[in-house]
Amino acid sequence: MKQRISLLKKIILRLPPKKLSQKLILSFTVIMTFVGAVASYIHVKTQENQLLDAMVLGADQLSGSITSATWHAMLADQREAAYQTMETIAKKQGISRIRIFNKEGRIMFSTVPDDTGSVDKAAEACFMCHSKEQPLVKVDMPTRSRVFRTADGHRRLAMITPIYNEPSCSNAECHVHPASMSVLGVLDVSMSLDRVDEEMAIVRERVFLISAAIVLIMSLFIIYFTKHFIDKPIQHLIEGTHAVSEMQLDQPIAIESSEELGELAKSFDMMRIRLKEALNELNLFTQNLETKVQERTEQLKVAHQKLLHSDRLASLGQLSASVAHEINNPLSGVLNLSMLMQRIIKDNGIPPERIEEFRQYLSQIVKETARVGRIVQDLLAFSRRPKPLRSFVDLNAIITTTVSLISHKLKLMNVQIELRLEQNLPQISCDNSQIQQVVINLVMNASEAVQTKENGKVVVQTSHVDKKQVILQISDNGDGIPEENLAKIFDPFFTTKGEGKGVGLGLAVVYGIVEAHKGDIEVKSKLGEGTTFVVTFPLNEQEEKEFSASNSAGQTAPMGISM
Repeated sequence: MKQRISLLKKIILRLPPKKLSQKLILSFTVIMTFVGAVASYIHVKTQENQLLDAMVLGADQLSGSITSATWHAMLADQREAAYQTMETIAKKQGISRIRIFNKEGRIMFSTVPDDTGSVDKAAEACFMCHSKEQPLVKVDMPTRSRVFRTADGHRRLAMITPIYNEPSCSNAECHVHPASMSVLGVLDVSMSLDRVDEEMAIVRERVFLISAAIVLIMSLFIIYFTKHFIDKPIQHLIEGTHAVSEMQLDQPIAIESSEELGELAKSFDMMRIRLKEALNELNLFTQNLETKVQERTEQLKVAHQKLLHSDRLASLGQLSASVAHEINNPLSGVLNLSMLMQRIIKDNGIPPERIEEFRQYLSQIVKETARVGRIVQDLLAFSRRPKPLRSFVDLNAIITTTVSLISHKLKLMNVQIELRLEQNLPQISCDNSQIQQVVINLVMNASEAVQTKENGKVVVQTSHVDKKQVILQISDNGDGIPEENLAKIFDPFFTTKGEGKGVGLGLAVVYGIVEAHKGDIEVKSKLGEGTTFVVTFPLNEQEEKEFSASNSAGQTAPMGISM
């Protein structure tokens, strides 16, 4: 029985229940099975003990009956008659053996043939009475009984009954026993327990079947009540939580229970209602907010249009003032020089001694007029920049060609230029002439910044980042740009070169070209150390393919070129 309970517990503990109802059913079933097994075991043991007690009582009564039946024969010393009586009794069903021991433990009579000799007083059956030097005289009934197994495995119940020395025995003429002798011998009656074992087997089987039926019926009740009172409400609650998680807030959670699950369902349903109200308020607030945002957006659009119009007018006014200022200076010089030349000319022509002066004035007029032409040309280039005619070109080749075109100017300005062009640079989609103009403006701008220094140097560097961008970097070691001017260098007509050295449209033109190519331009400058312009050109998927094709073809670009 213990082995069955242990095996059942192991099997149940290895099962992986996932639902609460399954865990409860398994827990209750295990507990009920364990309690039923313990109760059945106790019941079987109680029945067995009761039967054994009845057998012990019957064996004691039988021993007393045998003693009484043979009392007269033994008193008359008619041992054969007494032995014959015992043999007749031993033939009754259930009695396996009757023996008589004398006080020394020698077998005086046995209903089993060839059962002679003596017994060990230290044996388990005799130990209770002979454990001390003086043997016990009075022994209670349970102590005088014992249960043992025979060699063939059958159980036997043995009852030992002392034969006391009565006064009639000690006074008899046949065999006088002294009155001091308390016990004359021992009557050992052995009874078979086969019938008891058969009854106990039937009782065990009946108890097992009844316990199994009770466990089965109780399990069915447990499953039914667990499903009805626990599993169904929990399933409804889970369905309600899933509906709420999917924002289906119109589905109520109804659980017909007044216990804890019902309270939980009511609380959750109240939360659903409040969440629905909050969501409705939020949607209403969102709609109102969208309406207000739309209204404010329309107002901002109107304000933005007005601001753009005002900004355009302001920019136009600033541009007009800048153009007027830039053109007025050379025109004033031309006017003054023309007036001087007009004074030199006489009726008979130019005096010989003032011909050189007249030529000098005329040369200055030419320079100032050319300056006006450059201003107008730069202004036209700034305002009428054509849309880029894109094609896939090598930026390194554009840089190398452009630097070679202006190399003579750089030599005259005593500026050293260094090219650090990365090999296998991806081709970019651009307008060749416009990018060449960008390189010229930036290189010349950097050269003018270092031409007054002894070791003036301009570094042109190219690189690419993760096949996504191509970077052009032009650095100089000039005096740098003050921080307050960094935000203005791309504004039209802003220049720090001084009178007559530029009109401030070069960087503005560069900015417009880079922006038209979807690129980006950044300037970094530090006073006393120099300035760096970083131009970034983006690469698209087609340009990446061109890059891969150029790599497979083994195209390379020069590195570390110094001029």
